[in-house]
Amino acid sequence: MKINRLRLLGFKSFVEPTDLVVEAGLTGVVGPNGCGKSNLLEALRWVMGETSHKSMRAAAMDDVIFSGTNTRPARNSAEVTLFLDNAERKAPAEFNDHDIIEITRRIEREAGSAYRINGKEARARDIKILFEDAATGARSPALVRQGQISEIVNAKPEQRRRVLEDAAGIAGLHSRRHEAELRLKAAENNLARLGDIMGGLSSQIESLKRQARQARRYKELSTDIRRTEALVFHLSWAEAQALVDQEEKNLADATMRLGLAIEAESKALRAEAELAEHLPPLREVEAAKGAALGRLKIEQETFEKEAERARQRTNELTNRQTQLEKDIARETHAITEARDVLARLDKDLASLVEAENGAAAAEEKASAELTDIEQKLDAAEKALADITHRAAEQRARRRALETAVSERREAITRLEKQAAALEAQTRDIQGRAPDVVLLQETTERGQLLTERSASLERDIHEAEQQVTAAAEAAGKHRDEAASARLLLSTLKTERETLAKLLIPVRDDDLPPIVDSISVTPGYEAALGAALGEDLTAPIADDTPVHWRLLHIDNTIDAALPQGVEPLSRYVDGPPELQRRLSQIGVVPQENGLDLQKHLAAGQRLVSVEGDLWRWDGYVAASGGATLAAQRLAERNRMAEIEERENLARAAASTLLNAEASAVEAHAAAQNVERTLRADWRKTQSDLNDTRNRLAVIEKQARETEAKLAAVTEAKQRLAADFAEARTRLNETEAARDEETKSENLEPVANAAHETAQAARRSAGEARGKLQALRRERQLNTERQTSARSDRDRWTTRQSGAEQQIKALEERLTETRAELETLADLPEKIAQRRSAILSAISAAEADRQSAADKLALADTALREAVQAMRAAQAQVSEAREGRARIEAKLENARARRQEEGRRIRETFEVAPEACLSLAGVEPGAALPALIDIDRQLQRLKGDRERLGGVNLQADDELTVLLEQITSMETEKADVEQAVAKLRAAIGQLNREGKKRLEEAFVTVNGHFQRLFTTLFGGGEARLEMVESEEDPLEGGLEIIAKPPGKKPATLSLLSGGEQTLTALSLIFAVFLTNPSPICVLDEVDAPLDDANVDRFCTLMEKMSTETATRFLVITHHPMTMARMNRLFGVTMSERGVSQLVSVDLETARSFREAV
Repeated sequence: MKINRLRLLGFKSFVEPTDLVVEAGLTGVVGPNGCGKSNLLEALRWVMGETSHKSMRAAAMDDVIFSGTNTRPARNSAEVTLFLDNAERKAPAEFNDHDIIEITRRIEREAGSAYRINGKEARARDIKILFEDAATGARSPALVRQGQISEIVNAKPEQRRRVLEDAAGIAGLHSRRHEAELRLKAAENNLARLGDIMGGLSSQIESLKRQARQARRYKELSTDIRRTEALVFHLSWAEAQALVDQEEKNLADATMRLGLAIEAESKALRAEAELAEHLPPLREVEAAKGAALGRLKIEQETFEKEAERARQRTNELTNRQTQLEKDIARETHAITEARDVLARLDKDLASLVEAENGAAAAEEKASAELTDIEQKLDAAEKALADITHRAAEQRARRRALETAVSERREAITRLEKQAAALEAQTRDIQGRAPDVVLLQETTERGQLLTERSASLERDIHEAEQQVTAAAEAAGKHRDEAASARLLLSTLKTERETLAKLLIPVRDDDLPPIVDSISVTPGYEAALGAALGEDLTAPIADDTPVHWRLLHIDNTIDAALPQGVEPLSRYVDGPPELQRRLSQIGVVPQENGLDLQKHLAAGQRLVSVEGDLWRWDGYVAASGGATLAAQRLAERNRMAEIEERENLARAAASTLLNAEASAVEAHAAAQNVERTLRADWRKTQSDLNDTRNRLAVIEKQARETEAKLAAVTEAKQRLAADFAEARTRLNETEAARDEETKSENLEPVANAAHETAQAARRSAGEARGKLQALRRERQLNTERQTSARSDRDRWTTRQSGAEQQIKALEERLTETRAELETLADLPEKIAQRRSAILSAISAAEADRQSAADKLALADTALREAVQAMRAAQAQVSEAREGRARIEAKLENARARRQEEGRRIRETFEVAPEACLSLAGVEPGAALPALIDIDRQLQRLKGDRERLGGVNLQADDELTVLLEQITSMETEKADVEQAVAKLRAAIGQLNREGKKRLEEAFVTVNGHFQRLFTTLFGGGEARLEMVESEEDPLEGGLEIIAKPPGKKPATLSLLSGGEQTLTALSLIFAVFLTNPSPICVLDEVDAPLDDANVDRFCTLMEKMSTETATRFLVITHHPMTMARMNRLFGVTMSERGVSQLVSVDLETARSFREAV
């Protein structure tokens, strides 16, 4: 495959669609620094799948999108397309249907990248493998960016191995091996997880077997409980039926008692009615007497109110009389004052009329004088206007000439100042020209900031690696802590479940003796076989079955056979149990039968498996642990779990602390990374500022040149204007001198002005006098009007006061008459009060007599009512008793009905049929209900002690057995896949090693030959550094001997020698496995002219010997001249790169034709 063309759109500074055509031979890219040449190489690497934003010289991958300028907005996406020539059909099969393959990578801001091949979506991995199989790619050594030569020089041997991998074409093998290793790791993890699951299923199968046995025991107990419940229900129903019969008898007795009480109540009601008939007449008489007394008291209250109102009216009239007398005196004084004011106003009006007559005559005289003066003023004004007009024209001509002379002189002065200003401006512009030293310092600062930015980028990369390592450590500790918490939770749950199972369940709430025993682990079955159900008995003397302490001499008990250990050594329990334990021996299972015949009476032997041999010949083989043995085992298990839980809690605490430390380390690493990124952004900002300042200085230099040219042109225009201004000044001065010689009209105009001014003053004085007389006359008229208005107002006031006095005197007369009428009222009030009090006393005596009679009758009625209420109480009590009995009867019937309903719901039979369900023959004697209920509770207790029973255990066991069989098949398949993957990885390793060794021999031969060509002599060789762990992870060392020097490693050579040696290695790779394209970004910078010539000659030879197409970015004229075609990158618009091309071969042919 061959790369034909690279298209950029919105990538970094290439905002417009730009096509870079890559043809056979040498293609050069030239342009000034910072114009965007290296962006072409970065676009090529980016479309090949580069994932590191640092390799793109960006803080984030979104920074490759055009960020905008002062005149252009930022873009939201960038796109780069690479066109491949597939005419030879060497592409992978899925892309081999087209002559041209278009590979496009597009990125949208904050949305990530997307790849397309011929318009179809593709994965980044597909792009990477496609280019790696073609001996190129984003990280290919054939794409030599600026500074990469020094990176090859300073690289470790393991890092230089990448050069050999490209020559051997095994970059794709690395990707495939990595994919196979990931699959192998996943398969091994699946295998381990499958083993864990199968182990868990095996444990579940054993547990389900135990649960199945418990389920069978549960079903047996449930059958017994059902029969017992049927008997209990029947006995309860029979008891309820007997209670119904008894309550029906009690109801008949209560009904008879209620009839007798109702008869007594009727007699009491009749007596109470007779007494109630005599009471209303007495109440009416008492009410009439009380009403008469009430009317008299109301009359008394009304009389007292009227007497009070009479007193208030007398006081009111007295006060009114006094006020009216004061008002009459005030109005009399007002009349006297009005008469005095009216006399004074009449006198003022007479004097004002006399003054008005004299003012009219004086006004007529002043008006005549004003007319004569105004006629004289008109004549003087006309003369003044004529002479003033003539003088003004003369002054205007002279003033115009003087102004013109002054203006001409000012113009000359202004031109002289402008000339001086231009000189000063010239000096100022020259003084503000950019400083050469400042320009040099700014350039050096930009270079320092660039180096610091590169150093910070390396530090940031290391910080990122530290952050990643810290994050992995934190994740590992987090997983370990989660596992520890899960284990702790599992142990806690199991402990709580065992604690619930160990809760004793007895009818008498007494703990069995088994709860007071601790057994050495492993001996639970032995103790259960030895004691059996005896372990469920408590230590209490008040229970039918119990353990008690016997105070006897233990020496009377027979000793166990020789060599037999007593069970008491392995059991720690209460003293009531010690004698029994001392007579039980623990023996191996195979020795039990032999030792049984040596047992004394009461002795027995047990094995740890649960076998029992008794002294009387009884033998019981182990057939599963008893309930007591299970309970002891569960107690031991709970103790073990508690110990494990404590250890797990401590481990979880330690892991949590480790997790917290790892999280803190991760946060610290992130802080360091953020600090470095902040420093890098600040450095970038300073670098941008420095570049901006440098651009400003250059702009100032250009502006200075333009300003000096403009000042020179202004000086020339100013000299012509100065000569013209001098000529005009001479002409204006001659005209002014001619005007000065004519007659001067100023004295005549001054005299006429004085005459007119005197006439104006006389006219003004006459007008002022006339206006003063008119104002005085008008003021006199206003005073007369005001005086007449005041006289009318005071006349009206006097008349009103006289009328007010008449009205006040009439009201005073009426008040005095009413006071005389009320003078004898107190005596009448006293007589009337005495009569009312006498009548009230008589009415009170009559009312008291009627009230006494009513009280006697009311007492007799209350006694009758009490007797009636007593009879009613007896009736109510009898009714309540009957109601209670009815309620009891109803409750008894309800209970009987409820018992019948329970029987029908539970057993779906009639109550009479419960006996058949309970297995009791008809007519057989039935036990007591309390005994049967106790038996039922004991059966339920036995069932509850079984704990949680899985009734589906048999079905679940079958399902698990099928699952584990299927998993064993899957495990075999996974193991087979793991073996295949390991074989494939081994095959890839062998193939890679073989290709690497073959490529090393070929590359070493080409390298030695090219080294001699570039250096004009000398020798060099490559050495492989083998890796013991991985054959594909070895290193590459370079030994060079330039002409006249000793052999040395690459780092000991000079800068130019290092560049030529690295180029020899790169070109040796091309000869071994030619890459479709080779990009060299300013690699000729450290070379002198002779070495540049050799370098160009070698490139020309390589382009003819191989199919590699060379794209060379350079500033060197010799390199430019050797190119077949040149592309120029310009930045005419700041921040926007453009591409122009020149075909040098065509240009030479044109020149030769001319």
